[in-house]
Amino acid sequence: MIKLGCNAMLPVARPMPYPDNQDDQRNWQDVEKVIRMIYDLRLDIVDLQPDRGFRSTEPAYLYRIKLLCQQCGLPIGFIGVGRGFVGIEEGPDGRVVGAPLPEDELQKRITEVKVGIDQAAFMGAPMNRHFGGGIPDETPDRDALWQTMVHSFQEVADYASGKGVLIGLHNHAPAVAPTGDDILRLLHEVDRENLTFILDTGQWWGSPGYWAGESNPEVDFYEFMEQTAPHATYVRAKIYKIDSGREENIDYERIMEILRKVNFNGNMSIVFEDRENNCSDTEAIELAAKYLRGLLADR
Repeated sequence: MIKLGCNAMLPVARPMPYPDNQDDQRNWQDVEKVIRMIYDLRLDIVDLQPDRGFRSTEPAYLYRIKLLCQQCGLPIGFIGVGRGFVGIEEGPDGRVVGAPLPEDELQKRITEVKVGIDQAAFMGAPMNRHFGGGIPDETPDRDALWQTMVHSFQEVADYASGKGVLIGLHNHAPAVAPTGDDILRLLHEVDRENLTFILDTGQWWGSPGYWAGESNPEVDFYEFMEQTAPHATYVRAKIYKIDSGREENIDYERIMEILRKVNFNGNMSIVFEDRENNCSDTEAIELAAKYLRGLLADR
């Protein structure tokens, strides 16, 4: 049975999806408050991101969050961490291309992921989520940059293996949102048993999440989901406009059919990013839960 949960990450105030200063923890609702909201909605799991709503990353605080999740009967699905292993810059035509990170920055990001792996192991989370995107063809030395990303994933996957933790490859920039081919290539070339795939419904090339609220009609990003769904063990269900009771930006009826065809039986987690909903965040997430539960019941 697919378990339905929620990402415990909400800004203090709209507009969404993100505050201007994302790294300022004061801009994010206290994670303990959000966990209790998820409990009140009787959802099944919770996903955590220590740089969003956490007031500390000291062991005593992490233990307190772990204990709260246990008391609420909410298993932790994953710990989200990291910013990717690729830099970005503006190409000659003004479009984003990939760029190599300075060696000290790359090592800093690898270390950040390893810290997140340790946090996942400490808190009893089975998986550490990490970004893996596409690299535009116009990128200078694209192949070398791609291999740096592959080798970085291999390094953190090997570290995670020793901790009993999985690495969840999340289709998400940098440098740009990926295609299905990008994800399949990464999974193949990283080639680690503990590397799995987290399918994000809104972070594909041409999808609403990547195109700032507007899908690119020339790209059928649902085909990317069809390509990669056989490898998915987790789904991040993006919710943008739900105040009508039905998500208006993404076709979840089609997505549920894609998942049904591959007998998906993993976790599904609501990730709410407000787009002018005429209701509160809690009401929107409650509507999303009701909507997705109805679709799951029809599978």
